[in-house]
Amino acid sequence: MRSKKTILLPSAEKILSTFGENIRLARRRRRLSLQQVAERADIARSTLGLIEKGTPGVAMSAYLQVLFVLGLEKDLLRVAADDPLGHKLQDAGLLSEGRK
Repeated sequence: MRSKKTILLPSAEKILSTFGENIRLARRRRRLSLQQVAERADIARSTLGLIEKGTPGVAMSAYLQVLFVLGLEKDLLRVAADDPLGHKLQDAGLLSEGRK
């Protein structure tokens, strides 16, 4: 059974690529090898290589394991924590409900 290739918008590809590069830089700043991080994260070295390239299709759990090894797992908690657009939409909905 062939796996389905993940197709992303160019802007999403750029974000994923930058994310992978940030992970690679964090690993290198800690002077850890690909092998060391892969072993500690319990993933294949090739999977870590895919993560650092920002290849789509890698499981989110693999990203989280790597971030945990690097001590950066709490960075994921910041994703969507500050949601100005969501708050504006929510506030607008609350205002329009009050007018009924």
